[in-house]
Amino acid sequence: MTRATSEWPRDLTIPESGSATAREVLSRAIRRLLGDLQRLPLQHASPRARLDFSSFARIAGALARSNPGALASLVRRPTVGVLIRCLRGVPGNGLRADGLARELAATACVELAAMGALPRPVELRAPPRRVVSLAARCVVDIPATARVLRVSNGVVSIDGAARPLEPDDARFIPLTDAEDRAPAPGPVLALVDNNPISDFEAHPDKQGNALDLGGRSRDEWRASLSAALGHIARYMPDLRREIGLIVHQIIPVGYDEHTHLSASYQEDIGTLYMTLHPQRMTMVEAVIHEFSHNKINALFEVDGLLHNAFHPLYKSPVRPDPRPLHGVLLAVHAFQPVARLYERMIEEGVEGCEHPDFRRRFQRIVDGNHEGASVLLEHGQPTEVGASLLAEIRRWDEHFARASS
Repeated sequence: MTRATSEWPRDLTIPESGSATAREVLSRAIRRLLGDLQRLPLQHASPRARLDFSSFARIAGALARSNPGALASLVRRPTVGVLIRCLRGVPGNGLRADGLARELAATACVELAAMGALPRPVELRAPPRRVVSLAARCVVDIPATARVLRVSNGVVSIDGAARPLEPDDARFIPLTDAEDRAPAPGPVLALVDNNPISDFEAHPDKQGNALDLGGRSRDEWRASLSAALGHIARYMPDLRREIGLIVHQIIPVGYDEHTHLSASYQEDIGTLYMTLHPQRMTMVEAVIHEFSHNKINALFEVDGLLHNAFHPLYKSPVRPDPRPLHGVLLAVHAFQPVARLYERMIEEGVEGCEHPDFRRRFQRIVDGNHEGASVLLEHGQPTEVGASLLAEIRRWDEHFARASS
């Protein structure tokens, strides 16, 4: 491994007290997305879709001059960011580009209207069937026969029939931290999803990420996720603060009392896909794991990290199938903060930490991290930014080796 020539990012894996690293990574990813927005391949979309997108693009151009913060806030939302990232990757697929362009134009305008940041009303002549708004926490369903979607601040009209943009707490369920009754800063449990690639699944034991409560109630989901977030806030408050910064929504994808299968997408930064599990620590681990994927996915938006990320394949400490170093990096980066949480609980003498099962789980995580870190540090050919990240992974690997010796 080459020596790091830069100290950024110093603490993307486990944040130091008061760290601003995650915020800087997110800011750089947003800057890239704003640039992508100006270069989207729309040549294969239909004339009507291009016309609607042009209406939004003119508004975006005006905001870039008068209210750039609103524009950055817009693309930061996963409901918008996922459409931009998917659209930038389909230059030769006319049908897919058409649908994405129409949904992006409508979603962006509705999100701006929900924020009160739409500088003028806009009319869209090729609206999609549905718009998901995280800013308003509502869904706008649009009939297939609709001809005009008119959007203005706080209101949408479909062929002249107006409706206010009001929260739908049945589909966007606020979460809390532990026993705190006030809504926690991000995320919500969202019972609607506009990710166009949610059916794609890389894990060999799972088929897609279709929204599914798994037969459990909304209250059970809310209680479990709130407890997990509260646990993280108590023992790793800086990590919980980063979750509030980056994650907007958690999508439920079933229940399983034997295992836990969760997912994240680089295209959908700000969204976690999670199954429900009856054990609290399993849910805590899963939130940290998938959030860590979101965090490093934001960094992947601006740097590849490894020159040999995808070839050849290596044994992974957490997957049954051989993985490229990209996957090994994802695993170690996600499980080192989980190990740190266990360590913090032991340090504070939390009841139950003395149990052999708890200690065995902690040691398995530490051993798996060491196995993955060894592969990364021996074989990784990092970029300058990647070298700094691997240096952090090395520091924590050495820390846990000392702690368990």
